[in-house]
Amino acid sequence: MGLISLLWGIIAMIWMVVALIPVIGITNWLLIPFAAAGAVIAAIGIAITSREKRGRAKAGLVLNGIVIIVAIVRLNLGFGVI
Repeated sequence: MGLISLLWGIIAMIWMVVALIPVIGITNWLLIPFAAAGAVIAAIGIAITSREKRGRAKAGLVLNGIVIIVAIVRLNLGFGVI
């Protein structure tokens, strides 16, 4: 679960960078649920993994959280249009 959430977070980060382009900003509406699903996977990975093997799941949770925050801020700036 940790590796899946980490890869999910990396893909979400790449998508976030592309979504920062003004015309493509409307894709943030799809990016938020995508990153939220990755955060849920990371939370499940943290819950079921032993304490010493939680690093990748925690990293995935942080990456997905950053993506969600940036996407929400980006949508508040111009509703995804600009």
